[in-house]
Amino acid sequence: MTDRDTIAVYDARAADYAQIDPSCSRSATLAAFIDALPKGARVLDLGCGPGTSARHMVAAGCRVDALDASAEMIALASAIDGVSARQATFDDISGDGIYDGVWANFSLLHAPRTDMPRHLAAIHTALKSGGLFHIAVKVGRGESRDSIGRLYTYYSEAELKALLKDAGFTPGATRRGRDKGLSGEDADWISLTAHA
Repeated sequence: MTDRDTIAVYDARAADYAQIDPSCSRSATLAAFIDALPKGARVLDLGCGPGTSARHMVAAGCRVDALDASAEMIALASAIDGVSARQATFDDISGDGIYDGVWANFSLLHAPRTDMPRHLAAIHTALKSGGLFHIAVKVGRGESRDSIGRLYTYYSEAELKALLKDAGFTPGATRRGRDKGLSGEDADWISLTAHA
């Protein structure tokens, strides 16, 4: 299920988001992800936003498929040389053993909690054996909307690790931080790298 209000916010504010894309502030995490991939890796950038991360991956020699439910975000990502971007939802994750890595940076937190096991299972299937998965979410409990109307599902570190293990992943490195996002509100976050 895709939350239409959340997508509408990203469609309306794609240019603003491109200016503050949180993946930029976590470039060390992205660099570590890229360094852990094989040369010429095929990567899925899931919930790619304006393509900031995809741009870095392409520059490093990766072949990148970028998906986002926002038409305006896909318009920005599609303008990046070497990025294959298309409008799609988390329900459109497909393929069996085709990706060396999947990068889901602050995207799956917009999925309802009940859908997360299904999405993680599809990602696990799409990854090659031993493939790398990066996920970043906001820390907390329950689901709520932020001040600009986006739906968020919050997770604890223990809950996220349990979900990953249930989907067949082996959780690895964890990073934590606190940042302001598009809404201007401070939020705690956690990112995990896992292997299929």
